[in-house]
Amino acid sequence: VGRVEEQLAGLRIARRSVPSEEPSYLLDIHTSPAAQPGSSRFVAVSCSNESLRVYDRETLRFLREYRAQHGLLSGVRFAHTCDSLVFSACSQGSVRCWDVRSASQEPVQVFTGYPSNVFISFDLSCSDLVVCAGTEKAEKDTFLVFWDARGVTDCASATKEPLGVYSESHNDDITKICFHPTEPNLVVSGSTDGLVNVFDINKDNEDDALISTCNSDSSVSSLGWAGEGYRQVYCTTHDEGFCWWDTAQLDTEDPITLLHVLDVRESVCAENHGLHYLVGGLYHEKAGKLFLVGGTSTGNIHLMSCSSDGLSLVGTLSGGHSATVRSFCWSPTEEALLTGGEDAQLLLWKPGAVERSLTKKASLKIFSSVQKRVRVHNTSLKCRKK
Repeated sequence: VGRVEEQLAGLRIARRSVPSEEPSYLLDIHTSPAAQPGSSRFVAVSCSNESLRVYDRETLRFLREYRAQHGLLSGVRFAHTCDSLVFSACSQGSVRCWDVRSASQEPVQVFTGYPSNVFISFDLSCSDLVVCAGTEKAEKDTFLVFWDARGVTDCASATKEPLGVYSESHNDDITKICFHPTEPNLVVSGSTDGLVNVFDINKDNEDDALISTCNSDSSVSSLGWAGEGYRQVYCTTHDEGFCWWDTAQLDTEDPITLLHVLDVRESVCAENHGLHYLVGGLYHEKAGKLFLVGGTSTGNIHLMSCSSDGLSLVGTLSGGHSATVRSFCWSPTEEALLTGGEDAQLLLWKPGAVERSLTKKASLKIFSSVQKRVRVHNTSLKCRKK
């Protein structure tokens, strides 16, 4: 674990993308799976200007951009079994899939929801068989909507309707969805109602499918799986809280809560930098360790180690971003980190790297044309030393 923490603290900028002509916040990042030797890998980024951009993974060279016509894109995911298919949810009630090797702007598949659906979260099962998207609350309803994702490459420009929905388990906007990394029937959802629900979608109905409900006591901003066999679930909240549960304890007398921190900004004091916000979690499988990623409004990135005793600062990555970092993607095979933020920059960090890009970082935060559903952090709380 100590060596892993040293590696994370020793991450340095290896590449920096060339700024786009239309700067925008980089809201989510994902990389394509390991492809055949010698072939290219891709990075996809969802942006606040309603676009999805694709870059070469190694050079961060811009390749192409997709527009959703109308509506903000939420999240971005590559298929697990095909390195060229990339998905994103759209606020206009659909999940779209593009083939990044094709020059066409048209999606190869559109998964349509119901008329009232505004999708703000989604994920794809590890087997690529099921797509699930979460909606904003409409009147009194909020939905998890499911589709059969099979046959995407065989049905050019085809439109798919839902298999069904879950409608009883959340009562407010479903902000995050995350399928289990190895078990395609397990999915966890988080909402502004504070609930984090784990489902087994192989069950016949929603009541039977709901395995556990954990309460974060706040609006959920990110979530994920961790621990041996990925039996643990964690989430961060919009007021910078952190919750961590062990679902393996559900059938025992032991408490399932491993750690609950109401405000990470108060519990982790980063010397001379402060901690303004959390971005999300990173489970390092080789080390069997969960880390949190957070930062400052000036672009510093803080890496924190999680244990049942609390959180501790591992290291700070500085000199890269000049504004709030909104997204990251960890590559375990290369032990590299991709980050994106409000300065419109996409950065690749590697252990002990020396930056080879000639691009200078922007000196000022850019102002995005789209503020809708873009998270605003409260940075007024100062880090108080105990």
